[in-house]
Amino acid sequence: MALQGPIPVSFDMVFPHGCYVVGEVEPVKDFDASTNGRFVQARDKQTREPVWQVAVMDADPTLKPAQKTVAVKILASAQPVPPAPMAGLPFTPVEFDGVSVTPYVNGNGRLAYSIRVREMRAPRSTSPKTNPAGKENI
Repeated sequence: MALQGPIPVSFDMVFPHGCYVVGEVEPVKDFDASTNGRFVQARDKQTREPVWQVAVMDADPTLKPAQKTVAVKILASAQPVPPAPMAGLPFTPVEFDGVSVTPYVNGNGRLAYSIRVREMRAPRSTSPKTNPAGKENI
């Protein structure tokens, strides 16, 4: 099979309604290399870059509450900084570049996806999103 490893996708495919930062950017622990009291940060198997993680809330209104918050892993040599908060919003909108997903079977025997990105940034456009009927939301 030609398709192996992370599958490249667009940000809009993963978060068609956008997403918001709801946690701190933290290093991901390498559980195999870390020992009693000694933290070792995970590195990406292909790029060898340090792996960071941030919790984001998916803005899809059809998701159940338990499905709204997901962890996004960021590959970066230095700790990524979330975009500046926007006045009047309780959460900070964010977009990602270089998005890929890796499917896996979770502990409940269900299909899940690990989301990895290369860059975190403020949304490029403040234009209104379109609804499923193709009309602009006002």
